[in-house]
Amino acid sequence: MNTLTDRISVAANAKSTNRLSGKHGEFITRPSAIKAGFSAAAVGLNVSFGITGVIVIDDQEVNAQNRMPIDPEDILATPAALPGDQLAAYFRNTTGAAIVAFLMIKVIPLG
Repeated sequence: MNTLTDRISVAANAKSTNRLSGKHGEFITRPSAIKAGFSAAAVGLNVSFGITGVIVIDDQEVNAQNRMPIDPEDILATPAALPGDQLAAYFRNTTGAAIVAFLMIKVIPLG
């Protein structure tokens, strides 16, 4: 199993870059189950998550728990991925103040 984590401050009324870009595990090497968890330090933060251009989560608000996501409480999606697929996650701040975003992606090889 490979776990990708990240924490970023998203500026007021801004959208982040792909938070998985350049991380080991951004590209899937074996057929895998994915557990995608997200949370934020305050209300007003949305997330979009996709696999090779397929939108899995489209601009949905995340928990405001001010901590790293916990499995299973903060898991928002559990899609499958194939070798060569690319993971992408973006945060969008809908408020007038910066918000810290947290992500945890678990890549679980199948078979």
